[in-house]
Amino acid sequence: MTNITLLDGSIGQELVKRGSGPATPLWSTSVMMEQPELVGQVHSDYFAVGASVATTNTYPVHRNRLERVGLAAQQGALITAAVDQAVAARDAHGSGRIAGALGPILASFRPDLMPDVGVAKERFAEKIAMLGDRVDIILAETVSSLQEAEGIFQGYTASGTDKPLWISFSVDDEGGTKLRSGEPLMIVTQMMAHYKPAAVLLNCSMPEAITQGLPILTDCGLPFGAYANGFTMITDDFKKDASTVDALSARTDLTPQKYADQVMEWVGAGATIIGGCCEVGPEHIAEIARRLRDAGHTIV
Repeated sequence: MTNITLLDGSIGQELVKRGSGPATPLWSTSVMMEQPELVGQVHSDYFAVGASVATTNTYPVHRNRLERVGLAAQQGALITAAVDQAVAARDAHGSGRIAGALGPILASFRPDLMPDVGVAKERFAEKIAMLGDRVDIILAETVSSLQEAEGIFQGYTASGTDKPLWISFSVDDEGGTKLRSGEPLMIVTQMMAHYKPAAVLLNCSMPEAITQGLPILTDCGLPFGAYANGFTMITDDFKKDASTVDALSARTDLTPQKYADQVMEWVGAGATIIGGCCEVGPEHIAEIARRLRDAGHTIV
């Protein structure tokens, strides 16, 4: 049938759930600092159920976020620690790839903040260099506006890395044919034609919204895919400065079976890179792996 890349599921949210401390604005970075062994365990659990890619716990490890708490000087060490855990889990498993995660510089789900492209270019190039040669893929996630994407592309080019770039956009939960900025997803296809990343995806939106938007990505002429979240909604409280994840709640209806139903619909539409985002855990990935194998697909 088809070769499918099966990403892992939630990293940050899974670490917060397993951690023993309260939620903080540093999100999963706090857990990694206090209980680094949990990071490796999460990666190992995803590999064990069938994932073929481990996403590093580097999504929120940006200099400006660390500056708020006087930890900017530790950015490089934190990124190295996150990569160490992913690589160790992959090596213990015996196969798989490592995706170096790049989250938004300013805040997730806040396209109104519109990061300056020049600043974003510098910060993303710096972070890609810190990820180093041990990652196999650069994965820019939860991109909510075209300006945010421009900063990523320029930073990626400036970094000089030879690692392939996968860029993943977050769409409006109430209308998956547009970005969270309100810009039509169709415009993304034009940007992809210009920059030609290795893959384009949708992530960290409701699966129903992603199902709406995914057909548009077929016009990009690139490998494409998706990995949704399991939040009930992105609340206004979470969009406040230095928010914590306890302002969000998980859906109770998104069982592994129901999520896998959505994912297999994406595969039927041509998606070849799939997985899960926040609130999608190992049990969801296990069900997807089972469905893929039952359908005759090969997980690569």
